[in-house]
Amino acid sequence: MTKPLLPDWVRAELERVPEATARGMADDRPDLRAVAARYDSRNKRVQVELANGSWFAFPPTLVQGLAAASVADLSEIEISPLGTGLHWPRLDADLTVQGLLAGAFGSRAWMRELAAKAGRASSPAKASAARANGAKGGRPRKAVA
Repeated sequence: MTKPLLPDWVRAELERVPEATARGMADDRPDLRAVAARYDSRNKRVQVELANGSWFAFPPTLVQGLAAASVADLSEIEISPLGTGLHWPRLDADLTVQGLLAGAFGSRAWMRELAAKAGRASSPAKASAARANGAKGGRPRKAVA
């Protein structure tokens, strides 16, 4: 008897099982659930308290759906009943606590755009380093193997 050939999409989903299992185990950790959340307008950070007593904070300018929000919109935060997610009703924005802890501030496209902006960022130190590197002949060529 031969094994039936699985469609590509089924094989792709089966390859994701270990990752999904690991994520599920993290979801079962009650100490990583939010018990309180607020927007600190003075420091321009969303602060989240976890069930284990620790806190973490993040700037809303990094988050998809929150980047251009007003203080009033950011100040109204709801925590999901299980403490696994945060919801901003005025913005219709939702984020998972686990995702925020992992540094996932939006979709993959959003995260790529954030990375691209970071790479384009300019500062006096970066400009000085580029000038110094240019005076030495620029970036070294890649070694050919």
